[in-house]
Amino acid sequence: MPLPKITRRHSLAAASALLLTSTLGQAQTAPFDRAIKLVVGFPPGTAPDVVARTVGQKLGEQIKQPLAVDNRAGAGGQIAAQAVAKSAPDGATLLLGEVGSIAIAPAAYPKLPYDPTRELMGISEIVRADFVLVVPTSAPQRNLAEFVTAARARKDRSNIATFGAGTPGHFGAELFADQAGFKIEPVHYRATGDAVTAIIAGDVQGAFVSTAMALAQVKGGKLRALATTAPQRSPLLPEVPTMIEAGYPKVDFSAWFAFFLPAGTAPALADAFNRQIVAAMQSPDVRQKLQDAGFSVLGSSRADTERLLKSEALRWAAVVKATGFKAE
Repeated sequence: MPLPKITRRHSLAAASALLLTSTLGQAQTAPFDRAIKLVVGFPPGTAPDVVARTVGQKLGEQIKQPLAVDNRAGAGGQIAAQAVAKSAPDGATLLLGEVGSIAIAPAAYPKLPYDPTRELMGISEIVRADFVLVVPTSAPQRNLAEFVTAARARKDRSNIATFGAGTPGHFGAELFADQAGFKIEPVHYRATGDAVTAIIAGDVQGAFVSTAMALAQVKGGKLRALATTAPQRSPLLPEVPTMIEAGYPKVDFSAWFAFFLPAGTAPALADAFNRQIVAAMQSPDVRQKLQDAGFSVLGSSRADTERLLKSEALRWAAVVKATGFKAE
């Protein structure tokens, strides 16, 4: 049988196929041809920083590129979010964003200098941290029912510590007070350590603190845990009931953390980041370290992340509106 005649058209088609294959191969590796800066809005040693460094190290190993954590602390994560929102969409800058600066801040801060929905692209939700309502061990309230009874009977508002205006602990406390039928006066602290010190000293009636942060203080006898916001009891504090068990099913907020890229990043690049991040979250050593730190470990798709962002923006906007809070 004679060989088929190779025409110029066939040669061009073959060349085009070869070029396409080469281009696709480059597209799979090209996103990770440079060093990456992972921006986190909280100081070194804090829970978000632990998440950033744990996942960032694994991610850097996978993509075989330097990955440096850049702590830009302040304004409840807003400084970091703004920095990444204004960055070039070239894959060199990644944000570890959280519920406060992404979902709550747009409703609470009319003059917010960035727009998460327009300037940031959600890549993957990676962890969640639930909260626990804590009181000083010197407080007479031994359980949530006693806390609510005392708060309702108090002539003045109950002073509740927060780690800053517009944070989940702030509006979570407002949500709880609304559901339980009493009034609060949020006391905002600039530093996490100052807030914890104030709670222990009895300067405030209580606070919503992440389960991971509360653990050592509760186990050490310096704080008393009354209820968690988790759907089920925390394995770290199995003796502490949930808000659902206590009769407040709508008090179910948590602090979620997700990776973001600047809006305008090429979809193929965003997809490549998602694949690598999901792989990092499935790593046994990463999962174990984050679970030991009190986090629920995830690693969602881009589509699921976008759904989360939309639903959380609507939810927290309603909570903020109900409180009447507006920051200058």
